[in-house]
Amino acid sequence: MIAAYLRYLSRAQDEHSLHSPFVFSLYTNAIRSDNRRDPALTAIRRLRTSLRRSRELIQITDLGAGSKVNRAQQRTVGDVARHSQKSPRYARLLFRLIRYLNARTIVDLGTSLGLTTAHLAEAVRPAGGSVLTFEGCPQTAGRAQATFDSLGLSNVSIVVGNIDDTLAPALLELGTADLVFFDANHRYEPTVRYFETCLLHRHNETLFVFDDIHWSPEMEQAWAYIQAHPAVRVTIDLFGVGLVFFRQEQPRQDFILRFGYL
Repeated sequence: MIAAYLRYLSRAQDEHSLHSPFVFSLYTNAIRSDNRRDPALTAIRRLRTSLRRSRELIQITDLGAGSKVNRAQQRTVGDVARHSQKSPRYARLLFRLIRYLNARTIVDLGTSLGLTTAHLAEAVRPAGGSVLTFEGCPQTAGRAQATFDSLGLSNVSIVVGNIDDTLAPALLELGTADLVFFDANHRYEPTVRYFETCLLHRHNETLFVFDDIHWSPEMEQAWAYIQAHPAVRVTIDLFGVGLVFFRQEQPRQDFILRFGYL
């Protein structure tokens, strides 16, 4: 990923290069804004700290590409919290994007311990929105439910099982989604397949967010496929995540933008 990051740095731009009013507003008001001290996130931040210290053991059923740090089948909650959760700055980014876009129906592919999912649920809670999240590992899903319970987040529903089997029928029941976060299986074929499945449940304003688009050559290949898809209008590469918009009124454009450390 070092080479990929250096390529990203050499090409990434900021708001001064943006001529699209939609992307300029999104970048300055959501991507680059700072919500580190938002009181709505205080309880999640404290819980993250607590989980990172936990020595509780859970049995991991990994149906995806696995961790680059620890592939053991039995791991502590603290290890998962430190290495398998999205970093807080990207979780806060998702929170800001949801609030900025007024998204209410959220789909989350890859619950893990539920910390990132909690950001999604907290973001839609004032508007009465909900999160449908998918997790392949039963014990991890149980721990995530404990996360939601401790935070008082009753607007999250967990679908437990292999996403290959559960995604299509659950989405059929859901209808359309305002935002989908893809963080389940960091390989080319499953990523593309989940993308194609979720395409059937988008609308003009839907945002797809893909995690770790530069995690491996396979993920970079998947990102290239998504960028080239005829339904896609705007993509934004922030290195750690990629944003995909389908707004038909937008000209077809791909952006590589600096994210920073907020």
